[in-house]
Amino acid sequence: MEVYYLVLIISVFWHGCSAIMWSLAPNTQKCLKEELHANVLVAGEYEITEAAGQRMDYIVRDSKGHILAQKDDISKGKFTFVTETYDTFEVCFISKVPQERRGVAQDVTLDIKIGIEAKNYEGNSWIGEAAKLKPMELELKRLEDLSEAIVQDFTMMRKREEEMRDTNESTNNRVLFFSIFSMVCLLGLATWQVLYLRRYFKAKKLIE
Repeated sequence: MEVYYLVLIISVFWHGCSAIMWSLAPNTQKCLKEELHANVLVAGEYEITEAAGQRMDYIVRDSKGHILAQKDDISKGKFTFVTETYDTFEVCFISKVPQERRGVAQDVTLDIKIGIEAKNYEGNSWIGEAAKLKPMELELKRLEDLSEAIVQDFTMMRKREEEMRDTNESTNNRVLFFSIFSMVCLLGLATWQVLYLRRYFKAKKLIE
């Protein structure tokens, strides 16, 4: 079975609001990966075009192989999970066709939302029912959660900036020490060569 990986560096897929669609060939699989922080809600909705005698499965797992969501023989549905640690997560769609069948490509439509986008703030959602919020209060709750998400993003960006700065400073110090060590070695080698040649020429009585 062939495997295709699609890694999105700039979070276009995970953080986008619109769904994406691709065609998956028979007996192949395609995985989409993204790095996510801890305690992040992820909600996905998928739809697969039907093909007689063919089967499509999906599986969501982290980099350690832990399965967060999985279902066989899918056509349309949803999945949700909450990340426990900062890790790389992937969702894979797997096409399975019996060997006696030729098989056809199937279209996969996938819409994934994370964090604040994954929460449902409609009047019949669990948030509204649990808190018994009025429409205005519900909107304020949504804005509050959005503000907290923005603050968390800025905090994480600042933490990454500090980590990158520490890495740069450490790298600069190592380069400096290596440069000093190289200069000392070169000066020592040059001094040894001068003394050796001086002794050699004196032994040959070419100099006094």
